[in-house]
This record gives sequence, structure tokens and C-alpha cells, in this order.
Amino acid sequence: MKEKIQVSCEMEVTLRVVGGKWKLLILHYLMENGPKRYNEIQRFLKTANKKTLTNQLRELEEAGIILREVYSTRPIQVVYSITEHGKTLSPILEAMCDWGSENAKDNYIFTNSQCTE
Repeated sequence: MKEKIQVSCEMEVTLRVVGGKWKLLILHYLMENGPKRYNEIQRFLKTANKKTLTNQLRELEEAGIILREVYSTRPIQVVYSITEHGKTLSPILEAMCDWGSENAKDNYIFTNSQCTE
């Protein structure tokens, strides 16, 4: 049996799962666009380095939030998708998108809005 991790509150549990430089954007991208290959995710994130992106994807997979499927084609294809458990984060991501849209005002220019209208 896996040893339980001590946390200070419920928010810490959430942050341990989705906190990280790219995790929320990865989740939002997969939820809005469906299953994607590693290279597609990397193109979307543009400035994410490979090591960090790989680690973030691995952590989301270990938490049961995304599914990593390997297809034995030539070349081998790896596809990531949201699990049913991961889909439970959808209301949180939608609320964050709404908040960002409402608070962008004159300070931000959207170059690739993935939020639903």
C-alpha cells in the first residue's frame, strides 16, 4: 500500500496535482482539442522545454488525470488524452478561463485563445 502524503488542506492536494509551469495549459489544450500527440502539445506550448514538458505529462499521468497511449507504428506514436477523472477538472478550468477573459482588460493580447466563447 502506498504511503499517504501529509498535506495542510484540500487546496494543497489540488495544487500538487495541477500545479506546475505547464499543467493547466496542457489540460486545457487536451480538453478543448481532444487527444494529441506529444509534438502537437509541444507546438502549442512553444516555449516549454522538452524535459519540463515530459515531466509535467508524466506527473499528470501518474495522478490519473491524463492517459498516455503508445501505438506501435513506425515511427512510434504517443498520444495523450484526458481521463474521466481528469474531466472532473473541467469546471475549474472553465472558471479560470472566464476569469482571465474578464480581467484581461488592456493588459493582454490573445494570440491563440483556446477558451470557449
